[in-house]
Amino acid sequence: MKHETFPKPIIVTSKCFEFDACRYNGQMIPNNFVQALEPFVQFLPVCPEVEIGLGVPRDPIRIISKKGARKLVQPSSDRDITGLMNTFSDKYLGALGEVDGFILKNRSPSCAIKDTKLYPDAENQVATGKGPGLFAQKVLEKFPGAAIEDEGRLRNPAIREHYLTRIFTLARWRQTRKKGTMKALIEFQSYNKFVLMSYNQKEMKELGRIVANKERSPLQETLDLYDTHLRHALSKTPRRNSNINVLMHGLGYFSDVLTAKEKSFFLRLLDKYKNEKITLGALQSVMESWIIKYDESYLAGQTYFHPYPVELVEVDS
Repeated sequence: MKHETFPKPIIVTSKCFEFDACRYNGQMIPNNFVQALEPFVQFLPVCPEVEIGLGVPRDPIRIISKKGARKLVQPSSDRDITGLMNTFSDKYLGALGEVDGFILKNRSPSCAIKDTKLYPDAENQVATGKGPGLFAQKVLEKFPGAAIEDEGRLRNPAIREHYLTRIFTLARWRQTRKKGTMKALIEFQSYNKFVLMSYNQKEMKELGRIVANKERSPLQETLDLYDTHLRHALSKTPRRNSNINVLMHGLGYFSDVLTAKEKSFFLRLLDKYKNEKITLGALQSVMESWIIKYDESYLAGQTYFHPYPVELVEVDS
């Protein structure tokens, strides 16, 4: 199979995962997923709370939410650190450059994507809602097309697989953009066609239209438009039926060489996958064996069968 070498995604991660004992209680958090990823990505670890001078260990901070306005405070010192956090976040994120994804600490007042507790005041122990941390809110605003997850959600196998596919696809796209040629764009669309088909067939067709460029738009304009639609296409986890459609499409490439029993066997596997009795990888492996046996060069180039390094397939977070 082709594409056995992978570009390294650039991933910003909370520094308390495996990199530094910088949690508010002075601890470092073990994370199997981050450990497994480290050889294959470029990590940029950061702890916003340490960066604004809170120190380790430190007294807890919380978000106060009143009438839509949010403040980040440290109750023990009666400090309002909203300005410090927003200033750091703007400066740090503004200087990052290209980033493919984020892995942030859930439930954190600074880094949570959606589930830090919101309080009515500094003293009340009863939360009134949940939302993103202040640093994470800036991340979501400034990098809407990046793969952004917290370590809690990444324990879900489907979300983890989606995340891995996104960061390595976006890393390949980043390399393609740097080449700055129509040839590279056409190759990217061709090699990733099945991945895009599994995510969003409507966007896959739109991306194909952009690549065809019948309007003869300037290259940079075409690349920018493709970037927007690619990120939208990859934004939601693929549905099982979408993967079944892709594999049925792939099956058509072998219609003249497979026996009736082989086709029937594969269709039974598809039914098992539909009913959540086997993994997508099991189906992909069967089709990959046919790709090798019958030397099907077009399918051999599809990143769909190896969207990310095989060493990451069964990793738990």
